[in-house]
Amino acid sequence: MSTEKSVIKGTPEPGPVPKDSIRLYSMRFCPYAQRTRLVLHAKGIKFDTINIHLRNKPEWFLEKNPLGMVPTLETPAGEVIYESPITCEYLDEAYPEKNPAKNDAGQQMFLLKGEDVSGLEAELKVSLTKLDEHLVKKKTKFFDGDTITMIDYMLWPFFERIEMGDLEPFLDNTPELKKWRAHMLEDPAVKATIHSVESHKAFFKGYAVEKPDYDYGL
Repeated sequence: MSTEKSVIKGTPEPGPVPKDSIRLYSMRFCPYAQRTRLVLHAKGIKFDTINIHLRNKPEWFLEKNPLGMVPTLETPAGEVIYESPITCEYLDEAYPEKNPAKNDAGQQMFLLKGEDVSGLEAELKVSLTKLDEHLVKKKTKFFDGDTITMIDYMLWPFFERIEMGDLEPFLDNTPELKKWRAHMLEDPAVKATIHSVESHKAFFKGYAVEKPDYDYGL
């Protein structure tokens, strides 16, 4: 079972997760859930998606995850895993034969990226410059080599949304980071999970006034 439209309170609980699959509870515009979707697609894992209405959550979802957070994974055995980094680490450990693999450099860069969300222009410039310098030193297309690894997917949701906040000009001073973003746009997993700038802007316009349209564009 997969749903595009978000399920709400009163929606019947979906059946068991098939043995050869995994289930993702998500929200279409959530950057944290997008990280998990990127890893699922990149690893070629069979999964179904249930999108949750985060302002009107089904009771059964809160029973699975009392925090009501997405992303949340559910296995055929009924195991429930949640929080973005934890779900991605779980997938990497459960499906180790499939790339992308996690790496120590990626963990360090992930921590650095966490500083970017303050919204302060000066801090944003500093963080983008550090990311650009990392790529200059590595002399590679991606953050840990010439193939995508976990850290690239952890960073991507922010850079997908960078145009939404009219922040793209910041990349003019970080040429290697700008090239990285162009390479990422060619990736099949990114193509499978991406939303247009217009869709992001429309969603966050509603979100800003506490009227998010989780089904925008459907």
